[in-house]
Amino acid sequence: MDAKRQEAAEVVERLRQAGYQAYFVGGCVRDLVMGRDPKDYDVATDATPDDVLRLFPQALAVGAQFGVVLVPGAAGNCEVATFRSDGRYLDGRHPAEVRYARTAQEDVRRRDFTINGLLYDPREGRVLDYVGGCADLEARRLRTIGDPVERFREDHLRMLRAVRFAARFEFQLDPAAAAAIRELAPRIREVSAERVRDEILKILTEGHARRGFELLDDTQLLAEVLPEVKALQGVRQPPEFHPEGDVWTHTLLMLERLRNPTPTLALGVLLHDVGKPPTFSVRERIRFDGHAEVGAKMAEEICRRWRLSTRDTGRVVELVRHHMRFKDFPSMRRSTQLRFLRREGFEEHLELHRLDCLASHGDLSTYELVRRMLEETPSEVIKPAPLLRGDDLIALGYKPGPAFKTILQAVEDAQLEGKIQTREQALELVAAQFSALR
Repeated sequence: MDAKRQEAAEVVERLRQAGYQAYFVGGCVRDLVMGRDPKDYDVATDATPDDVLRLFPQALAVGAQFGVVLVPGAAGNCEVATFRSDGRYLDGRHPAEVRYARTAQEDVRRRDFTINGLLYDPREGRVLDYVGGCADLEARRLRTIGDPVERFREDHLRMLRAVRFAARFEFQLDPAAAAAIRELAPRIREVSAERVRDEILKILTEGHARRGFELLDDTQLLAEVLPEVKALQGVRQPPEFHPEGDVWTHTLLMLERLRNPTPTLALGVLLHDVGKPPTFSVRERIRFDGHAEVGAKMAEEICRRWRLSTRDTGRVVELVRHHMRFKDFPSMRRSTQLRFLRREGFEEHLELHRLDCLASHGDLSTYELVRRMLEETPSEVIKPAPLLRGDDLIALGYKPGPAFKTILQAVEDAQLEGKIQTREQALELVAAQFSALR
């Protein structure tokens, strides 16, 4: 038994010894039944938050208004929630009132999906199932507890969670649940941007991104949360470069190949071609002139809308903006190549390029060229210490201004291309090429 499970079992045992009911509940039980290792353990009990805090003085009443207390342990926190029966939901996210319940059966019936409504008794080693969750796990089916329309009206975010769980576990979404989501899809706009973002990022990074986005489209959620991605559908591409089909198909094929991506890489893949629909034209062939720059601006708007961090927004925008530069890499000057290689997060740029190729023409020759260059070029060659700085130019009699950038870049170009190696050579280059600027 791992340390987290042992500590959670000790929390249950202490509650039991004090005369309360207590069980593991929710996702940890689902994972145990599926033979997976839970990341965290949650406990449900008839003890009130005050009771729990009395038994565990070190506990934190982080969600006491909803009956939730965190009990810290050496292996992590254990969330202890009092049995409850939620009242009406007025904002599509939180219950207007929380009523404590007396039994575990009442508590699980107010939860979202049957597979998350299981209880586990660690003392007796048995699962308690009051909602048919075990049968649904066996059938690989995602079903709500009770009427799906009512469950999704209570908490609109559950619609995205349904898609995420169905994709993550490769389950079939119950037809009644799917129909309810289609009916209520516009209400997802009432959920905060941050919560929508978090669910989308989980869909992208939990291992079945293509399936997740196909389900988002099938349930009509895609048009509500990402109309820019919905617009990729039916946008033709030149068959000589994209035999796979339209931009949507191309993007799905890339999503299918994602393996343990960072959130920024996953978003970069998803959004790398969002600039194609507004730049589509047909002249001698289908063209998307400037789509990378247009897409970068659109990606920035999406990230801002979702309140993504400034750092992550910048990374996603750069992935979209530069994804077409690889086609010119073999013909670039060496100095330009090296500057490209040293971009922050370049491994993500390279992986996006690899996926882009695999999902279209399949030619990985440029990818292999770049990969070899990265492996064979020492970091001090890719980003060498500068031979000259601005202070050196001032000492030579140059006035600070726009010319400094031109001069210093020319020196670094020569250094990157192996034409000069020393400060003296750099000074000679400046004297030969830029003396007129003094």
